[in-house]
Amino acid sequence: MFDTMTMTKTVGAFCGALLIFLLANWAADSLYGLGESEGGHEEATKAYAIATEEGGDSTEQAAADQGPDFATLLASADPGKGAKVFGKCKACHRVEKGVNATGPSLYGVVGRPVASIEGFGYSGALKGLGGTWEPARLNEFLSGPKAYAPGTKMTFAGLKKETDRANVIAYLQSLVQ
Repeated sequence: MFDTMTMTKTVGAFCGALLIFLLANWAADSLYGLGESEGGHEEATKAYAIATEEGGDSTEQAAADQGPDFATLLASADPGKGAKVFGKCKACHRVEKGVNATGPSLYGVVGRPVASIEGFGYSGALKGLGGTWEPARLNEFLSGPKAYAPGTKMTFAGLKKETDRANVIAYLQSLVQ
């Protein structure tokens, strides 16, 4: 029925599968395991301490944890650093007055009405926004253009760091001063 070679292969396959199972179990325990207490027994639960202040204002603490507000960041922004970050925008935008590229010229954009350059083909999403490009609004837009104006043609993912956005806005403001 079974010769010794078949039996050896079967036992080897079983041992190999058992070894793989034990290694996977060990890896899962090291990644997701609860750990061991000092007595050598596994802990039933794992808890994390959350620091709270009794009687304190949690909104003030949250604001302090988040750092300065955008107006403070903009007041201390560095236009030189903004020029470097603007390198990400140069693929589609120009900063020379009246020079459009894939995107409209950003010369004088701070304080300019949204979607206001004559002859540029803005998306309906931007045309529908109305208002002007004030620094706080530019900050929101630059954090995620598609989220701020769903349907915009702008494919840029956005600038995630608020300091980068403040520096870019300071740079754009410095172009017309």
